Amino acid sequence: MNLGHIAFYCIGAYTSALLALSGWPWWLCFILAGIVAVFFGFLLSLPTNKLKGDYLALATLGFSFVVYAVALNWIGLTRGPLGLPGIPKPEILGISFSSNASFLILTSLICLGVYLLLKKITSSPFGKAMQATRDDELAMRVLGKNTFKIKTISLMISAFFAGLAGSLYASYITFIDPSSFTLMQLIPIVCIVIIGGLASLKGTVIATIILVLLPEPLRFIGFPSSIIGPMRQIIYALLLLLILIYRPKGFYGKVELE
Repeated sequence: MNLGHIAFYCIGAYTSALLALSGWPWWLCFILAGIVAVFFGFLLSLPTNKLKGDYLALATLGFSFVVYAVALNWIGLTRGPLGLPGIPKPEILGISFSSNASFLILTSLICLGVYLLLKKITSSPFGKAMQATRDDELAMRVLGKNTFKIKTISLMISAFFAGLAGSLYASYITFIDPSSFTLMQLIPIVCIVIIGGLASLKGTVIATIILVLLPEPLRFIGFPSSIIGPMRQIIYALLLLLILIYRPKGFYGKVELE
């Protein structure tokens, strides 16, 4: 499992924020956030391409810690723990998406486009090659397929969309600092993948909706805000344990987590 998504998310957020604060149009910042993340995804693929399982997870997790350390210590660029305030809200063709409702519409349209694009990719010949490489890389090599290239492109694709997500986050929150990109932010992502099911787009969407809505009733019970955060993590952990025990493939998974 690739645990480097939080790093690409961070790279996309900082790329978009720095460009937007320099006066670049939002749509260009958004696209470049994905492209810069792709570049770092390519660099990460070079030393990790031959790794599998736990070794790949640890290597990509280590990359996330490196990116976090750079964001924290490169004061001249990221302002370190002081963060980047005043990030502009999205504006496209003179239309501002500064309100929560308008930003929700923009994000929903982008998510729908990403979903349809990923569905197109997974059903394409290259998508089938990625699935075959995941299931039996040795067999693909015997058939003469370049699994190094397939895995590299796969990582670059995932980095691109993580970079776009980071751009959206920076535009929505209007302030980012390294604390927004720690291991704690990676946990919900991993939970979504495992609960929804590995290699399942439909499962990912359903798991995202469940994990976002499930803790919301806590707001109306009257718990102090200092307790709601930890309770949210407890709910995620319990749901994750139940899924791993009773349904290791997740809701719609095609691959069982080992």
